[in-house]
Amino acid sequence: MERESMEFDVLIVGAGPAGLSAAIRLLQLAQESGQEITVCVVEKGSEVGAHILAGTVFEPTALNELFPNWKEEGAPVNVPVTGDDIFILRGQDSAIKVPNAFVPRNMHNHENYIISLNNLCRWLGEKAEGLGVEIYPGFPAAEVLYHDDGSVKGVVTGDMGVSKEGDQKESYVPGMELHAKYTLFCEGCRGHLGKNLIEKFNLDAGKDPQHYGIGIKELWDIDPAKHKEGLVVHTTGWPLTESGSTGGSFLYHTENNQVYVGLIVDLAYKNPHVSPFDEFQRLKTHPEIKKYLEGGKRVSYGARAITKGGHNSLPKMTFPGGLLLGCDAGTLNGSKIKGTHTAMKSGMLGAEAVFEAIKGGAEGKTELTSYTEKYDASWLGKELYNDRNFGPAMHKFGNIIGGAVAFFEQNILRGSLPITFHDLTKDHAAMKPAAECKKIDYPKPDNVLTFDKLSSVFLSNTAHEEDQPCHLTLKDPNVPINVNLPKYDEPAQRYCPAQVYEVVENDEGNKVFQIAASNCVHCKTCDIKDPSQNIVWVTPEGGGGPNYPNM
Repeated sequence: MERESMEFDVLIVGAGPAGLSAAIRLLQLAQESGQEITVCVVEKGSEVGAHILAGTVFEPTALNELFPNWKEEGAPVNVPVTGDDIFILRGQDSAIKVPNAFVPRNMHNHENYIISLNNLCRWLGEKAEGLGVEIYPGFPAAEVLYHDDGSVKGVVTGDMGVSKEGDQKESYVPGMELHAKYTLFCEGCRGHLGKNLIEKFNLDAGKDPQHYGIGIKELWDIDPAKHKEGLVVHTTGWPLTESGSTGGSFLYHTENNQVYVGLIVDLAYKNPHVSPFDEFQRLKTHPEIKKYLEGGKRVSYGARAITKGGHNSLPKMTFPGGLLLGCDAGTLNGSKIKGTHTAMKSGMLGAEAVFEAIKGGAEGKTELTSYTEKYDASWLGKELYNDRNFGPAMHKFGNIIGGAVAFFEQNILRGSLPITFHDLTKDHAAMKPAAECKKIDYPKPDNVLTFDKLSSVFLSNTAHEEDQPCHLTLKDPNVPINVNLPKYDEPAQRYCPAQVYEVVENDEGNKVFQIAASNCVHCKTCDIKDPSQNIVWVTPEGGGGPNYPNM
């Protein structure tokens, strides 16, 4: 069956904050100059916002620029931050509150808001469609198309109706070719096409390796008597310190007597026995967290990797025919624990570069070098440059001394040190052999505060067509058992927050690596942390995956 094709001026892959902001800005510029422009957004989730997961304390800087009157237009940004607490958890039952005067300036959240990012993306999607953007949810971009000269031509969307064995079912529909003058890749953290583009065009030459975290999050209904709308709580320390890992937790009091609670674990952790999911379950038993959740009810669950290398790890974001934007490139500001305003701004800058090129008569294929100039001159470029030492200092010195470095830079110098710290070890290469590390005995869930992975995945509304090729591919099917067992005691069964990977005994008594791809919440942790770099995440059939409500 022949593939159909469609032509657009601009194609955007991913309906997250970067992609939607780019689409909106393009149409705004077109309207201002009276020029016709066609813009298409493809999104792998079943609807706009379905796969969006973030903390989220939101800094409205970019939204103020995109829609100065967003309040009047009904943006779902309703809960201003009213309090900001940071605790160092010293152990299972003890904590020290950090005095406000000693908190790095970027961690203060005055004038920020607690929001649901997927609800904001749904609203941005409506605004984009109102301006004339075509948005196609349930259509994952499966591969990049190139012109004969090597420049990006567009993408092919995934085929539908293919069986596990790779045969065409009765429901088979081939993917569609989408061609554009310029293609903007805004897939979020560890986008599989972005990963390929970085490799093909050598975009990370001379850069530090990219670094990641895994964020695991729950939404709870809590006792109204314990609810403090607008309160932001961050912690560092226990339980991660017990395994020598780094990261931190958050608890945000949003509207309707609900709280977001979560843990971010740096994927540079060394001990293969660490299970980020179980570390998060332990966190909830700490008195500073438990006091809010007791008597409440868990409503939703999700997990997503976070690109957090910052300025030092940012790849070149331009290549012939396209741009790499938002978390696909890694624009999150780790010191602020925020990536939405930066993703939105990178999308807006990308839109301005693309629009100028098209207005000037460009037919694509060229490299949008003006984007780099715009980025460097913007508050986004300056913000990420000034915070370039935050992540490397945390990895090099740990959260306490690293936090002191951040405090010195931000509060005393009001700028950055004249030196730059670097973290040159890739996250997957940080893992030590299991025999050299302390085993961790995680307690069984009590189903009141703590839960297992499968009941959690149920709350993420994850669903995939069962009879389809596995989207968690192995470069070499024999590698997990031969390499990761026993050296790393197959860490995939622990770092995956959705019980996708298991090691089971077959009828012959041999250990077998088993993949339950239907559980996958598309967090991408396996693609990042697998020590043999054997697991490659590709897109499943369109619309599959989680469906996050109010997350």
